[in-house]
Amino acid sequence: MTDRAAYTAQRIFDGGTIRENVAVLVEDGAVAGIVSASDIPGAYPVDDLGKGLLSPGLVDLQVNGGGGLMLGDARSLDDLSAICAAHVQLGTTAMTPTLITDTPETTHGVVELCVQAAARGVPAFHGLHLEGPHLSVNRKGAHDAGLIRPMTADDLAFYLEAARRLPSLMMTVAPETVTPDQIEVLRKGGVRVSLGHTGAGFDVCKRAGEAGATCVTHLFNAMSPLQHREPGLVGAALDLGGFDAGLIADGIHVDPVAIRIAMKSKRGPGRIFLVTDAMSQTGTNVNTFTLGGRTIFRKNGMLCLEDGTLAGADIDLPSSLRFLCEVVGVDRATALMMATCHPADVIGLPLGRLKPGSAADMVLFGPDFAVKKVWLGGKAAGPY
Repeated sequence: MTDRAAYTAQRIFDGGTIRENVAVLVEDGAVAGIVSASDIPGAYPVDDLGKGLLSPGLVDLQVNGGGGLMLGDARSLDDLSAICAAHVQLGTTAMTPTLITDTPETTHGVVELCVQAAARGVPAFHGLHLEGPHLSVNRKGAHDAGLIRPMTADDLAFYLEAARRLPSLMMTVAPETVTPDQIEVLRKGGVRVSLGHTGAGFDVCKRAGEAGATCVTHLFNAMSPLQHREPGLVGAALDLGGFDAGLIADGIHVDPVAIRIAMKSKRGPGRIFLVTDAMSQTGTNVNTFTLGGRTIFRKNGMLCLEDGTLAGADIDLPSSLRFLCEVVGVDRATALMMATCHPADVIGLPLGRLKPGSAADMVLFGPDFAVKKVWLGGKAAGPY
């Protein structure tokens, strides 16, 4: 039996523009089209969502954990599902759980778990992001310096095999520790290479881009800054159109002035997109948790080690959207693109837009981007 519905709302964001007086047609879990509210076919029962804003589900490419678990601590599909579910309740319907620098044994175990998740269709799981271990110790942030190491031939072969088995695989590397040849091999093997946790200068970053790196991890953070004689990775991210760049929009990791400057300066076709860099506390009320045996403190909207080093972010994507619009001054459509179609395009998956054939992954926002309801494949998924 065919399952159909037509969703109407005061405003509908289709992945590019915010529209009024239209309806999203959903059939068997997929978007069948967007039509005028006066032209809804009779075969589609109408679900009037009222005064909210209906949008494609949000997409997050940097999710370290959630629901009380870090990805590195996940031991089962139930664990991984719990991490994803914590973010689904917050409007994120697609994510690439992220493993920060860890041991080879943990990395191999997480990859196998993610392969299983892809095969079993864990809701909202769309790939893996490996942030490390091939980073610069001098720009390690909260990563464990003792686990940071060069990339070996065995590592390279392992990543290529992982990319073949996963829906998507992104890797954050420091270009001074990974060679252009290695980056080229990774790119040709289907790995999306992102630059981060690096002190490399502009020219080194440019060569990495020429070799196949296409992204920059959490712009401004844990990287060489923009200086007048050495633009560094920030300069490369903004001036070289081949780079997309993730951004943590919490007002702590990046000042609103820097965000405005970056958005005005970014050359295309690469774009700036939102990430949360979320940790295990997401979706919980905990105030402390452990990361690699070290205590992380949650206070004043931030997460940090005892010495004050930032350790991920205490924000979700709806809160990031609110910050962009209310504090930075970004218009709603642009902000929404930064959390939907832009990150989806980075990993090359058909997400983040309400167009015919796309999965009916949607979120209904109330005032100030409060999440009212979430759908995965046309089925209600929360909040409960």
